[in-house]
Amino acid sequence: MAEPLRLKAKSASPGIASGPAFLAEEPKAPSAAERPGAAPESRAVGGYGALEKAIDISIGELEHLADGADAESRDIIDFQIEVLRDPTIAEATGARMEADGNVVFAWAATLDAYIGELEAADEEQMRARAVDILDIKNRVLGALAGTPIADFPPGSVFVGKDMEPSRFLAHDWSKGGGIALFAGSTAGHVALLARAKSVPMVVGTGRFSAADGDPVRVDGDAGAVVLKAGGMLIPSPVPARTPTADTQTASGELRTADGVPILLSININDPAEIDALDPATAGVGLMRSEFSITSVADAANEERQLAIYRRVLEQAGDRPVTIRMLDIGGDKPLAGLEDLPALASGLRGIRLLLARPEIARVQARAMLRAAVFGRLSVMLPMVTFPDEIDRMRELFREEAEKLGRRALLHRMPPIGMMVEVPAAALMLDTFGAAAFFSFGTNDLTQYLAASARDDIDADAGKAAPAVLRLIAQAVKLTAGKPVSICGDMAGDPSYLPGLLAAGLRHFSVAPARRPAIRSAIIGLNADGTRAAGE
Repeated sequence: MAEPLRLKAKSASPGIASGPAFLAEEPKAPSAAERPGAAPESRAVGGYGALEKAIDISIGELEHLADGADAESRDIIDFQIEVLRDPTIAEATGARMEADGNVVFAWAATLDAYIGELEAADEEQMRARAVDILDIKNRVLGALAGTPIADFPPGSVFVGKDMEPSRFLAHDWSKGGGIALFAGSTAGHVALLARAKSVPMVVGTGRFSAADGDPVRVDGDAGAVVLKAGGMLIPSPVPARTPTADTQTASGELRTADGVPILLSININDPAEIDALDPATAGVGLMRSEFSITSVADAANEERQLAIYRRVLEQAGDRPVTIRMLDIGGDKPLAGLEDLPALASGLRGIRLLLARPEIARVQARAMLRAAVFGRLSVMLPMVTFPDEIDRMRELFREEAEKLGRRALLHRMPPIGMMVEVPAAALMLDTFGAAAFFSFGTNDLTQYLAASARDDIDADAGKAAPAVLRLIAQAVKLTAGKPVSICGDMAGDPSYLPGLLAAGLRHFSVAPARRPAIRSAIIGLNADGTRAAGE
């Protein structure tokens, strides 16, 4: 008798579960009758009004799902609701409908474009978010068709390419069961939820043959899935990419000596550096927007800011660009603001932006409009408390609604934070609204060592062990969100072993420092130790 087939996978949540397989159907593209060119009577009816109703129904379903949910689950649901309420998605769908008049095709095509952008991202955490958008897409399509996604039998092992977070949250896991995904990610929301609820889960099995009801065993401890005798792995039609001898990939990703991927981006300190940006090798991990704004007049000039942001996004091509909002105040005065009472209190960075919202609103509008020209992320400076992010996100939402009413193209970018205040670094697990984190070691070192700004260079070496320890502790609190480092320590090869050992895998450095950091990275193992023979 044939032995059961054991397939190697990657563990996403520990534990062992056995049960009948539930084969999830992959969502189908709109039928030919729904596509452009179909006869009018064969197309979906209701137009834009039907889409608005379907979105409202979907939001109501998610809000119901959130009732009584834990904080972690609520954050995921809130993210999906926020996306559904993003006016840019409705606008993009409306524009497609003007071209072909079909609400189903327009919605699917619009969301597929967002999904494609995420799936092409360099960082696994960003790629893992594609299934969140897929979840939203399918929920609205179900509402349009009047066929909501059904639950699957309790105690089953869910088998499919990936799993939508809302489907996980709607299921009763008290009867047991597990998850085996052909693709999936250990950094995705479902993996996070599975670990929180102790649901065994494996990902990356590759497509395998099974029928509904076949016995399946998920081994989340060893990272394997066991099928009944006769089961088989189905080869992928796409050949695997052959590794090249070069440790630099086309996306700007490097690999350490032991093969761990490292992303190396650049910092932009001046608009003049934009033209030197090479989109073939690197994205922008930090653009300091204050270097392009020298006065209050510049800060009030939305069109000027938009032109600068658009220029860097277009120069970067399909590479990610992170632009930091104005870090002004304190020792970084802005011409025209020096004598204002707000500065006397020591306000700086996000505190000053929130205290002077007229400045923040202009920049937010420029960034929202620029986001349609590339892969923009927005970074908030000098964040100390979680509510500062909440307040700035609300400001962005308000400005997005205004742009929508003016029929101006825009997109809501991910909003993350600089980690440069020790109080924030110690509490990163409380910053649930931040999409990503980036360590700014210049200010972090200054505040950790109680140094004056003029003395920081002299104190940096002595303070480095404390800074590295704090970063290592903070990285553990990021809950799988993208994390990087963009301060001066990232561009100093002597600190790389400690930064790698702390768990950092994304470094953003001055362009001139990039060759030295690249050479240092490929000579080190991921734990910071030197490679054999180095």
